[in-house]
Amino acid sequence: MRRAERQAAAAKAQAVRERRARRRARLRALRPRLPDHRTGKLYPRRTRAERAGIVMAAAVALALIWLEVDALATRIALTALVAVGSPALIVLTLDRRI
Repeated sequence: MRRAERQAAAAKAQAVRERRARRRARLRALRPRLPDHRTGKLYPRRTRAERAGIVMAAAVALALIWLEVDALATRIALTALVAVGSPALIVLTLDRRI
């Protein structure tokens, strides 16, 4: 009698564990997951050499602007153009979705 009661209780507990596991699996399948390619870096899609090239090109462009252009308003406008236009240029030239 006791053995039958223990087996019944164990079967009941096993059924509860299986229901909970199935429920957790269904909920896990519904939750959105982050892509695996996230690295936590500022520019995860660029290599170190590409980032160095971007910084050097921007620095050279700004140096040429500030050394060669005389009018202050033109300097500021060209600096703003570099700041606004460089992200689009970087995506167009270095993006790997070809």
